Amino acid sequence: MTRAERMKATLEATFAPAALQIEDESRRHANHAGRHGLPASETHYKVTLISDAFTGLSRVARQRAVNEALASEFSCGMHALSLTLRTPEEAAET
Repeated sequence: MTRAERMKATLEATFAPAALQIEDESRRHANHAGRHGLPASETHYKVTLISDAFTGLSRVARQRAVNEALASEFSCGMHALSLTLRTPEEAAET
């Protein structure tokens, strides 16, 4: 199972998203990862997550919740995570 597949399973189980998109951006950062002793793949991700679970949470609280859910991925080589986190109502406004 790839890191993206594991992330998808974890985020779906934790946040029951209305929409979820995970993009592996590692190829854009291959030189950066190599300089820091990391593998050049499965290190950088962009996640867009729409969920009712974010209702009433600040931007920082949303990011903390996702980072906590994915803590095991950070502990085994994931280096960076770009997050767009919205409620369904906020997503409808954009």
